[in-house]
Amino acid sequence: MLDLFSSRDFHEVSLQDVARSANVSLQTIYKYFGSKEALVYSMLDTMLGRLAERMIDHLQGIDDVRERLRKTCWVTLDYMDKHPAVMLLMFTAVPVSRHKNIDIYESPELMGAFLGVLKDGQARGVLNSQVSSKVLLDVFMGMVGRVVLMHIVRGEKRPLTDQFNELFHILWRAMSAD
Repeated sequence: MLDLFSSRDFHEVSLQDVARSANVSLQTIYKYFGSKEALVYSMLDTMLGRLAERMIDHLQGIDDVRERLRKTCWVTLDYMDKHPAVMLLMFTAVPVSRHKNIDIYESPELMGAFLGVLKDGQARGVLNSQVSSKVLLDVFMGMVGRVVLMHIVRGEKRPLTDQFNELFHILWRAMSAD
């Protein structure tokens, strides 16, 4: 189903198309999801949940703020290089005002861990403390999200992870206290 939504405009995909693609009845789709939007939110929650698990796992045992942010960025770019359809689905099927309907965005474990990295970096004087940790999160997500999306839209073949050091340097300069 991910390919179905990521290869066509959200509004062009009917629940009948989804049912055919999943080899289930239309009634089954309605029974478990109720709407196309709820189905997409559920799909994204599952897929972004996998990214969250990888992030949390990779942050274990790293104390250095720069390395923790570096690892978070690497895991995100690596995941998106391998799963570009997830990014396309998120940006084409879900208006920004509805991102809160994707449960993983409200995950205390993920958001707590990531905001914790940012708050810790601010407390240590390593990250910019003139803005809130949520603004730093927006800078991170905004830059990474835009880079990944445009990479996909342009049809780039070279993985973003091949450019990781340069991309992280730009991100670090934007967020660091220096």
